[in-house]
Order: sequence, then structure tokens, then C-alpha cells
Amino acid sequence: MSVSNYDQVVTGFTQALKSLAAVLEKAKTHADTHQYEFGVLLNTRLFPDMFALTRQVQLVTDFAKGAAARLGGIDPPKWEDTETTYEDLQARIRKALDFLATFKPTQFEGAESRAIELKTPGGTLSFTGQAFLLHWAIPNFYFHATTAYNLLRHNGVPIGKFDFLGKV
Repeated sequence: MSVSNYDQVVTGFTQALKSLAAVLEKAKTHADTHQYEFGVLLNTRLFPDMFALTRQVQLVTDFAKGAAARLGGIDPPKWEDTETTYEDLQARIRKALDFLATFKPTQFEGAESRAIELKTPGGTLSFTGQAFLLHWAIPNFYFHATTAYNLLRHNGVPIGKFDFLGKV
């Protein structure tokens, strides 16, 4: 049995986004229980030159919508990065989940050979759909999801591996 591009992007990223939402909920509960502002966590970093929690969540959702759109044959929507609260981050994740839910498996047929071009500050990157998925979209999505998890764990939120993995 092979795993389709749809399964890797829509099904896989949906599960991970739901897990991220649940981890943020645990962080909010932890902050409330220990009487500190959740907002303190929004700006935490593992190292000064790394993105803060808010940006990590924005990037996770950006890679989810970007991968789904490009491999699904449509232009990715542009979302402003204006989130400043727990509620904003949860809304951003819901927005990504809602977007992923619009895709059908047929949109991903032939996606592995689709030409994909990304404009980055460092220049334009060109991929086949398969290379884009395996070497860009999946690694970047999980890098930022893992970093968001690590920021919370590092700051004392009682979460573990099964929180990150979610319900399987």
C-alpha cells in the first residue's frame, strides 16, 4: 500500500495541527493553574536568534496551507501574521484546518511531477512536487511544530511525546 500525497499533506498535517492546538490548550491551562500570563509564552525562544512561539505557530500553518495548495494545484492564500494572543493562535490553527478540509484526494493526482517554484529571500527554488513535499514541505512543517512543542516543554508545560503525536 502506498501513501498518497493527499494522505501525507492533508491527513498528516491535520493530525499534527490538532495536536498543536491541544498542546497550546495544555499550555494555557498550565499558565492559568500556575497563575502566570499565557502571553509570556508567546515571545519565548530557545535561543535569541530563533523565532518565538507565535512565529513558530504561524510558520506551521503557513507550511500546511502552502503545501496543500501547491500540491493541490492552486495558489496558496495569503494570511497576515497578526496573532498576539492564545485565542489568535488557536484561530490561526482552525483556519489552517478548515483550509485543509477543502481539499479532495483527486486534486493531488499527479502532484509528484508538478513543477513548483518558491520565491524566497535567498532566491527562487524550483522543485518537482515530490521533491517539494519530501525535502521542503514536510521537514519545514515538522521542524516548526517540534520547535513550538519544545518551547512549551522547555518552559515547564507538562507535555510529552504522545501530546506531540496526538491521537493516532
